[in-house]
Formats: sequence, structure tokens, C-alpha cells
Amino acid sequence: MKLTKIAIPLVFTIGLLVVFGFVLRGALHRRAADLEVKSPDLSVAKGPSTPADARIQTAQQAIAQSPNKPEGYNLLASAFMQKARETGDFGFNARAEGALVRSLEVDPENYDAIKLRAKLLLTYHRFGEALQFARRAQALRPDDHDNYGALTDALVELGDYPAAIEAAQKMVDLRPDSASYARVSYLRSLHGDGEGAIEAMRVAVKAANPNDPEGAAWCRVHLGDELMNTGKRREADQEYDNALYLFPDYPLALAAKARARVAAGDLPQAINFYERAQNRVPLPETAIALGDLYARLRRPDDAKRQYQLVEFVERNSAASGTYSRQLAMFWADHDEKLDQALAIAQKERSTREDIYTCDALAWTLFKNNRLDEAQKSMAEALRLGTRDARLYYHAGMISNELGERQNATRYLTLALETNPNFDVLQVELARKSLDALKNGRGRKSDSSASVAVMSRVE
Repeated sequence: MKLTKIAIPLVFTIGLLVVFGFVLRGALHRRAADLEVKSPDLSVAKGPSTPADARIQTAQQAIAQSPNKPEGYNLLASAFMQKARETGDFGFNARAEGALVRSLEVDPENYDAIKLRAKLLLTYHRFGEALQFARRAQALRPDDHDNYGALTDALVELGDYPAAIEAAQKMVDLRPDSASYARVSYLRSLHGDGEGAIEAMRVAVKAANPNDPEGAAWCRVHLGDELMNTGKRREADQEYDNALYLFPDYPLALAAKARARVAAGDLPQAINFYERAQNRVPLPETAIALGDLYARLRRPDDAKRQYQLVEFVERNSAASGTYSRQLAMFWADHDEKLDQALAIAQKERSTREDIYTCDALAWTLFKNNRLDEAQKSMAEALRLGTRDARLYYHAGMISNELGERQNATRYLTLALETNPNFDVLQVELARKSLDALKNGRGRKSDSSASVAVMSRVE
């Protein structure tokens, strides 16, 4: 597909930007009760004090004054969602769900509850349902720029990138703010425009609300990620420090600092930052990264505990299913439960067409020795021209197994150039495979078949 230039009005002096961007916020949250819940928990939040607490108290007062109006419940839901982002305790999203239950009982057609419901469903990775609610909100108020954020997010995660670009364009046309610029950045990044992604994310940082330190820190982390992905590692590390200054002990920034330490080869400090993030909130991606670091440093007992946590979170949390794709990739990377990993990826792919779901399917097919199918799915994962070391690594390993040495060499080289330390365990296999290819020891004899399959789809 050809990328379209989309004009974006900016309040800063960078003129017109080319749009391709969104970053989904709040990725990995607990699934709350469905709308049928009859006794929602609307109690005052407990835990570390954060800026959301004042909003929660204000909403509670509004509910006390007007218990039969939806406005107070909507305010409370929004405040609980903010609290979840600030603390990393996604149990607050269950309270947000409870507030929305009550709001919709009071007024089933109230707009703000419908819009918030779309946002909340995104945090549970229920993207199809989120899209339905965002479309419903769009029909009610087609000029609400905020709803186009949820619409863009859902479309990106479902893999409908042309529609996502259209929604993002509408969003920035209506109001060019930090949320709009962040989406510009991510869509640019997905389409391989790293410098453009950085440009847009810098504007998002400048436009961030100073009264929302978590939101400002989030922008800094994602600017750092884009800098890291283009080889600007020192600048990236500084942005992660800026995020921690704005919002101390922010789990997202702590994990980002850990990745930066891995890239610098400082594994003990990487472990320190990951452990701090894990103490704030135990998430599967943190457990996987910690486990791999422990394994690399020959601490098998510590690694085992982290690996067990990955499966525990998936199997026993109220969010069962939210982390499924990560679990499939974890099993595939560690050559465990490969049939189950493939089944998860196939189920995910049946409802989503985004590049990372295609990648997960390709990798699990590869691990199950279904190479032709893996190659086809990998081509779908690479269709946007995304610069991602893991995508390149998977493409290279699949090509190598098929005997396509030229493609294998190309993609493994790109993986290591994009991020020489993209994974503390997989990177060693990438290096060994590339060395073997350069020394004429590829997996199989070269083949001219399907040479173009791994190329970028235009």
C-alpha cells in the first residue's frame, strides 16, 4: 500500500507533518466485570497517593449530590482509569467499570459513558468491542476529537491501517494536541518513518499537559523508544530520565531504563531497573525480561521464578486472555508448549490483522516447522516496512530455515543494525546464524523460490 501525505495543523512552528501515528496507551490491564455486574465498587481509592486522587474525591462528591445523574459516575470512571495508569494497579480499571455500569443504568444512551467504555475496552485488549463503542460514540458526536483517539487505537490494533490513518487525520484536524501528535508518531513509526515519528513525538512532548505528570512522562518514554529505535541511545536514555523526573518510579519508565541498560551492556543495572518496575506492578513483559537476564547471568532459580510468574499472571488473573499473545511468544522463544503457543496465535489472528499478531503467528508456525505458512504470515508482518529488530530477526530465521540465504543474511543484518541487543537471549542466536551464513554454513542450500516474499509490500 502507498502511504498518503496528510496535512496536520500544529500550534508550533514545524508546519505540516506527514501523518502516520498513534501509540496505544495502557497496554496490559486487568479485565473487569461485564456490564451485567450489579454491585459496582465505587469506594474511595486506596494505595499510593497520586494526582488522580483529587479527581476521585471530586467525582465522589458529585455522585453524593446527584446519585441519579450519570455525570458523577463518568467522572469517577475517568479518574479511576487515570489512577490505574499512575500506579500500575490495573484493579482500578475494575472500579472504573463499576462506575460505568452505574452510569449506563442511570442513562443507557449517555455519550460520555459510551466513549469511556471504548477506552476501557482498549485497556483489556478487547479491540473489536472497543471499535463498536467508538463507532457508536462517533455517530452521536462526530466532532469530538477525543473519541477519534480510541477509534484510531482500535483500528491500529485490529490492523486496519488505512482507516486508522483516516481517523488520526480527523483527530488532528479537530484538535492538534499531545494525544493527536502521539498517534501521528506511532503510525509513522509503524510505516518505517523513524525520523518522522521522533519529530511528531517531540511535538507531543511539548504539548503535554503539565498538570498531568503521568501523561507527560508517558510521552517522554515513547519519545525515548523512538530515539532508541533509530540508534540514538544516549538521547533515549535521557528521555527516560526525564520521565522519571516528572513521575518518579513510573513503571513504564523504569522498564524503559532497563532496556536502555541492556542496550549499553550493563546487565546488572538492567536487572535493578526491571526489579524496581516489577515491585511496582508485576507484568508479563517485565517477568520475561527479568527471567532472560537471570538466565543470561546463570541464575537459573531466579529465572525459573520469573518464568513461572508469566504463566501465573495469564492463567490466574482476572484478565485471562489479555496477555495471550505475549505468552505464545514467550513459549515460542523458549521452545516450550509449542502446540499451545501456535493455537493461541491462530486464535488471535482470527480476530486481528495487525502486524504484531501476524508476526506472532509467523514465529509460532516457524517453531512448529510449518515453514511455508510462517513465511506467508511473516510477509504480512513486514507489510508496512516497520523498523523493528524482532521482526527482522524472525524474518531472517524463517528465511534461513527455508534455505534463502540472501534474504536471511539481509534480515539478520538489519536486526542487529537496528538494535544490537534487541533480546538478551535471542540476539546470540541471531549473531551465530548470521556468522554461519557469512561463512557459507546456512541451514540449507540456497533457493531462488519466494525470494520476494520477505520484501516490503507496496
